[in-house]
Amino acid sequence: MNVRDSEHIMAQLSQKEDYTFTTDFKIADLIIINTCSVREKPVQKLFSEIGQFNKHKKQDAKIGVCGCTASHLGEEIIKRAPVVDFVLGARNVSKITEVLDKKGAVEVDIDFDESTFVFSEFRSSSYKAMINISIGCDKQCTFCIVPHTRGDEISIPPELIVSEAKKASKNGAKEIFLLGQNVNNYGTNFSDNRKKVDFSDLLEMVSEIDEVERIRFTSPHPLHMDDKFLEVFAKNPKICKSMHMPLQSGSTKILKDMKRGYSKEWFLNRAVKLREMVPDVRISTDVIVGFPYESEEDFLETLEVVNAVRFEQMFSFKYSPRPLTKAADMVQIDPLVASRRLKELQDRQTEIIDEISLEQKDRVFEVYFEELRQNGGVAGRSDNGFMVQVQGSEELLGKMLRVKITNPKRMVLYGEVV
Repeated sequence: MNVRDSEHIMAQLSQKEDYTFTTDFKIADLIIINTCSVREKPVQKLFSEIGQFNKHKKQDAKIGVCGCTASHLGEEIIKRAPVVDFVLGARNVSKITEVLDKKGAVEVDIDFDESTFVFSEFRSSSYKAMINISIGCDKQCTFCIVPHTRGDEISIPPELIVSEAKKASKNGAKEIFLLGQNVNNYGTNFSDNRKKVDFSDLLEMVSEIDEVERIRFTSPHPLHMDDKFLEVFAKNPKICKSMHMPLQSGSTKILKDMKRGYSKEWFLNRAVKLREMVPDVRISTDVIVGFPYESEEDFLETLEVVNAVRFEQMFSFKYSPRPLTKAADMVQIDPLVASRRLKELQDRQTEIIDEISLEQKDRVFEVYFEELRQNGGVAGRSDNGFMVQVQGSEELLGKMLRVKITNPKRMVLYGEVV
């Protein structure tokens, strides 16, 4: 989502202000830091980054801070780092050209509605197109700062999404990547009073575009994984068979404290049904350990779910207290206990991934190549989301080819085009 926000910023600057993109900040006229605030570490890193940019930038180059930390800290950023020229919140991306020449400008209104704003075109990849389908989040998870930085959830009208997908696919993007905080809650709230369209309907609409060959999305919420959604996912051949299911905790008690809205039993039910309907599905997840009040029994329940589902990928973290969230005021557990649990979880997940990787040897996947790697490598993803790499050149980019896996590794499956 931050990558797409960055693309929107660059689109507006290149179309309205005649900027071009550079990766060398020492020659840049404008340096933009697009931030995240989901965890504490990126926030801490922000001010050291500002210092380094200011030390080495051109004399008249501007520095702007955008994204979720901008929404959260607002004017405090300029107070702590006066070298910053403007601050632009995650819900105010379309205002980039308005703040550009206003020294000290701060635009961080989380109630601002960008759902019908049509951004100019800029994409970092010509092979896939990321498209926002909603902005904001209506959930009140006690650990999450996002509703305080991105505001209430509003769905982007389906005709705008389909139009953007058509334009991108005609320009060569065979894969469409739909983005939202809770994509399968799509259609709950539009800016206007229109006929209800849910996420399953939207998936079908995008799949009807002839040039679109693959559809991915993130992140769905386990609470909204109803049978209609799973059936569309399973039966539509254009929808890639990889699913991100953020578990967060395997303990129903902790899930209730987190205000996630589902139980351990519901999550397992959805995961089992998904594997039954799509045997080759690849499931990824997010897990937080060391959440306030998490007992050893609660942690063992998380391990139980991990062992039952056998996730193909996991993003796992120690709980990080975030300002403005209810969990920050709860009794925190011993950091050493949290660290030990995280290591135990990650060690077990590593074992599972190694076992799954070895099972892929000699399998044949259809891979969409989109990235050049070092030493003559070309990489892409299989339909179900495995990263696959072969020896080759840029001639393979943008092509969908069958690959036999010869050397499966933990993070990448190496193979040969067949």
